Amino acid sequence: MQNTVLKHLTALSIGALVAFSSQAVAQSATTDTKTKEHKHAHKHDQKKAEPKLIDDSKVQARALSDWENDWQSVYPFLQDGTLDPVLEHKAESGKKTAEEYRAYYETGFKTDVDRIQISGDTVAFFKDGKPVQGTYQADGYEILTYKSGNQGIRFVYEKSGGDAAAPQFIQFSDHEMVPTKVDHYHLYWGNDRAALLEEVTNWPTYFPAAWSGADIVKNMTGH
Repeated sequence: MQNTVLKHLTALSIGALVAFSSQAVAQSATTDTKTKEHKHAHKHDQKKAEPKLIDDSKVQARALSDWENDWQSVYPFLQDGTLDPVLEHKAESGKKTAEEYRAYYETGFKTDVDRIQISGDTVAFFKDGKPVQGTYQADGYEILTYKSGNQGIRFVYEKSGGDAAAPQFIQFSDHEMVPTKVDHYHLYWGNDRAALLEEVTNWPTYFPAAWSGADIVKNMTGH
């Protein structure tokens, strides 16, 4: 009888040991899988964080005709509330609140040049309905590296004639690097080429003058 009980207990012990070992192996495999999944996810996160760089060999010279049009500043639409849906849409990302985006664009869009006309090599800047204009020739491009590690490109034009009040340099940034027509752009202007390249917080932005506020909202929420 004792031998039978002993055998039974021994069998139970061995069974328990096997079950414990199997559980430990399963837990180890689960932990290892989770570790691999974490590492895999971490690799994806790292890829998302990689800076956006520009391949200089793919950049092509661009003519002013790329931006030939009658343009309106987007700044008034920010001020009158038309762009509120854009701010709310962007706030859904959780990166900033709608009010924080408003402050960001208030600095970025701010300008007293509410209209720009580009025709041939002539650029006219309108303030309160009054234009000053200049003729401009291509002056190359510059690839800029920002604090984030991302890069951007500006196409530079220098004034060759026109009104004294017209800026000596204008610099286009529109996220393109080859000749193409665009639906909006950021423009920097002034008399110091190098100083303009340092400006990264104020980027007056222009959309076609024929567009309504609703058209602009649709475009901006589509990005």
